[in-house]
Amino acid sequence: MVNYKTGKWANEIVGLQNDDGSWGEWFHTLSMPTSKRPMTTEQALRRLIRLGFTKDDEVIKKALSYMRDCLAGINTVHDRLEKQVDFNIFIELMLAVWIRRFTRDDDLANAVAKKWRLIAEAAFSSGRYDPESYVNRLYEVLEPKYGTVKRTKELLRIDYYYPVSVLAGEISETIEQAYFDYVMDSKKGYYYGFVGAVTQPPEVFLSKEASRYLAAIEIYCEYPNKYCKDKLKIAVDWLKMNKNANGKWDMGAVVKDGAHFPLSDSWSKAESREDDCTYRIEKIISALEM
Repeated sequence: MVNYKTGKWANEIVGLQNDDGSWGEWFHTLSMPTSKRPMTTEQALRRLIRLGFTKDDEVIKKALSYMRDCLAGINTVHDRLEKQVDFNIFIELMLAVWIRRFTRDDDLANAVAKKWRLIAEAAFSSGRYDPESYVNRLYEVLEPKYGTVKRTKELLRIDYYYPVSVLAGEISETIEQAYFDYVMDSKKGYYYGFVGAVTQPPEVFLSKEASRYLAAIEIYCEYPNKYCKDKLKIAVDWLKMNKNANGKWDMGAVVKDGAHFPLSDSWSKAESREDDCTYRIEKIISALEM
């Protein structure tokens, strides 16, 4: 097994960390890096997870300390204001998601997850999504702290990336099944990523759309319920169908996005790209077939 944590790629990311534990000027954005802003904190954390870093690594310890301080109000997330969302609610949810990606032993992050569990339980208590119950409980849970919540904002959807992630392992099996039935068939996708129902894999495997599809599947892999994993069998079948003649996977140079690829320092050799793609996909299949 290759140790990606010791490569040039990992060293560059670690070297760009700010003294306070963040990266760059902003926390949240999936925009492509530039020479002046090579990455955001979110981009850096996504890459470091891919490279195998955990909460026990010093670079992640510093990042977790920074995010906890921001969640506690001791520090501030300097970011571009999202026009489609109540930004303070969004920041709280985003920080909780990234802390919980590395540890579930954090009271502040877990308190945010609990809020969204209450919202999800109300939305799916009948066994199917009830938008009126969702909205009513969302206001009930969030407005005591934040005041009037903007009522038509895209990023507070229950099938959006951050609620989907923060609820992994947080909701009961019954609610989880109803939630999965809803979010996995959502034609909107989870925003900032694959757009479309994950029950319908992309037609073209060698594509950015396919890589974004894998990113969606990776979030759903965090859910422990066997029902949820069984529902993703279609993704496993699709991946196995797209093995190449070497018994591996190669999604082509087009998927190189600076976030999910590459694990290797360079894709100048086709076999490096193939190894990286295979590494990522094998982890997905392993998680879904547990």
